[in-house]
Amino acid sequence: MKTKFSILLFLISCISFSQIEEKKLDDIIQNTLETFDVPGISVGIIKDGETIYSKGFGVRSLTTNQEMTDETLVGIASNSKGFTATALAILADEGKLSFNDKVSKHIPEFKMHDAYASQEVTIKDLITHRAGLGLGQGDLMFFPEGGSLTVNDIIHNVRYLKPENSFRSTLDYNNIMFIVAGEVIHRVSGLSWAEFIEQKILKPVGMTSSYGSYNNAKKANVSNIIDAHAPVDGKVVAIPHDWNETANAAGGIISNIKDMNTWAEFLMNGFTTKEGVKLVTDKQIYQLWNLQIASPVSLKNSYDSNFRGYGLGWFLTDVKGHKQVYHTGGLIGTVTQFTLIPDMNLGIVVLTNQQSGAAFSAITNTIKDAYLGVEDRDWLKKYNEIMTKRNAEFEKEKQEVFAKSEAFKKDKKCQIKNEQIIGTYTDNWFGDVEILNDGNTLRISCKTSPRLKGELIPYSSNVMIAKWDDRSYDADVFVNFQFDENGKAQGMKLKPISDITDFSFDFEDLDLKKKE
Repeated sequence: MKTKFSILLFLISCISFSQIEEKKLDDIIQNTLETFDVPGISVGIIKDGETIYSKGFGVRSLTTNQEMTDETLVGIASNSKGFTATALAILADEGKLSFNDKVSKHIPEFKMHDAYASQEVTIKDLITHRAGLGLGQGDLMFFPEGGSLTVNDIIHNVRYLKPENSFRSTLDYNNIMFIVAGEVIHRVSGLSWAEFIEQKILKPVGMTSSYGSYNNAKKANVSNIIDAHAPVDGKVVAIPHDWNETANAAGGIISNIKDMNTWAEFLMNGFTTKEGVKLVTDKQIYQLWNLQIASPVSLKNSYDSNFRGYGLGWFLTDVKGHKQVYHTGGLIGTVTQFTLIPDMNLGIVVLTNQQSGAAFSAITNTIKDAYLGVEDRDWLKKYNEIMTKRNAEFEKEKQEVFAKSEAFKKDKKCQIKNEQIIGTYTDNWFGDVEILNDGNTLRISCKTSPRLKGELIPYSSNVMIAKWDDRSYDADVFVNFQFDENGKAQGMKLKPISDITDFSFDFEDLDLKKKE
């Protein structure tokens, strides 16, 4: 009897540490909404092949105040990268390509800045962030939305991007290489990336409400879809959806909690559908979820992790002795997180309609800790303290810059004269940027990215600030002009005024030269 009682206590203990009470999780998510000023969040948990949790909170749009549910569609952003890698694995299983194929085999015109890399870069290099391009390098070719460059333009312009690191030496997160990988899928299969994803993955897996692109979702006249939201002048407001169709292979999928739970179940079931159809062989899965390139891990960290890095389309690490396969995604006004711990048959999905990564991290870590048996660490409080401090620093940083600008405006003699800088400047991979006089105001306008336009205001004797019209970008930049001996601008370099600027605004990679 004593032995049976001991076993019962053990089982009760296991239950208490293997799940989180529904009411407690409801409260945590609601508090997260309020703490980080997120209009809507939806959360899913799948365990041992069963949906344990699937709910939405708040509203999908501050404009309409319609509720956020587990069926509300959200742009999952870079969580799409796992789908791109899976698509390539399917084609590999069909014998139509190999991950070790040279990119030039499928896209003959593809070239990188370095001749050796041009010859040697493989499909695997494209989707492991190890081709040498830096963090977000080249993203301005598609980011923000509304740019005029096509996929073929982007592929051509890769040759002008000077790599920040040696080929295959480091993990530097980069979207452009995934766009190239998407074009490989197109040329090999004859289908567009979105068509392939919808026909060969979403439909067979049972993700019946999801779409391969935002445009496809809009064409289907879906109504239960979020508006994106971002802080503008201290207040969160609804903003336009922001993702360029040219970059779908890097982040274009639109989905919801119900479908993402289905995706998690499919993956943890050996990439096998509910009907028992295995879409990807174990040979390919091994490559997808095997570490391809490592990145540093702090000696002391929250989950006692010993390694971290990237597989094919997925981040990989260990948490408390368990392998974790995961990714995050971010658009302007939307961030998402997808987490799998395969040996625990555990999947966690968090979708939001505001750009607070702290929100999804607080929720995911709280759920993960409950299943790992880790005592409640109050992640909401931790992340709130971190972000309160960080946001205050960012705000101070920006205020100091604009205060200096206001003071310098009084010194008319030292300010840059309009005639010194007005004209068109060009960068090989980005195109033309125009400085013009619009009445009494100097303006900056990017030809290939028309939404990227704003006012130029004085800062110092050779620097101005580009204050973008769209304040949701939070990406104002210093514009440093290079002058000749006659005081005429010959070129300009851009640099964000604050570290809050998203890495996809890769202004520092531009080398703009004045056109005659």
